[in-house]
Amino acid sequence: MKILNHFFKNLFVFACLSGPCSFVFAQTPHTHQHGFTGAEQWAQVFDDPARDKWQKPHQVIQSLGLKPDSIVADIGSGTGYFAIRLAHMLNKGTVYGVDAEPDMVKYLSNRAQKLGLTNLYSIQGTADSPQLPKKVDLVLFVDVFHHIADRVKYLTALRNTLNPGGRIAVIDFRMDSTVGPPAAGRIAPGQVIDDFKKSGYSVVQEYDFLPNQYFLIFQ
Repeated sequence: MKILNHFFKNLFVFACLSGPCSFVFAQTPHTHQHGFTGAEQWAQVFDDPARDKWQKPHQVIQSLGLKPDSIVADIGSGTGYFAIRLAHMLNKGTVYGVDAEPDMVKYLSNRAQKLGLTNLYSIQGTADSPQLPKKVDLVLFVDVFHHIADRVKYLTALRNTLNPGGRIAVIDFRMDSTVGPPAAGRIAPGQVIDDFKKSGYSVVQEYDFLPNQYFLIFQ
């Protein structure tokens, strides 16, 4: 794990020195690198079974307390690590996997089709909007929130995409985690809470069972 993490830290530095680090979505468990073409190759990282040990996806989903008919938007869905699991669980609901990288959007769409997940829709979002076709009950950011440049503006606009009582869940790397992007590419939980407060939200739940990440829910 240390060797792999070191590799991706170097990849981040190389990518930013080679050109501007523009904003894209895509879940990034080991890196803050911002170019996510080649989804087949990235799937080996994003969907690595070893990630389950510390990401604890099933426990995360159970903690969200979703109803079978819930509508969920997984922003920065990447290759579908969480979106696929959510779609399997919400058999009467709808899951929108949102990503700004076209290759990721295509990959997840094909993956959902192969798995017969007719309740999972892969959508291409932008830096300003997730481009959701309808309002949702939950918005999920996993290892993605630190990528957003103007977070207050984004969160303020996101309020119009939530159903009454809708929530936003943020999972991102702790500043002292040995897994994740370089410290300069992380965002402290206190800053996340401040951004949400400025956007008109309040913290309604906080979990601490993830070894490398904080887990906050806002409403």
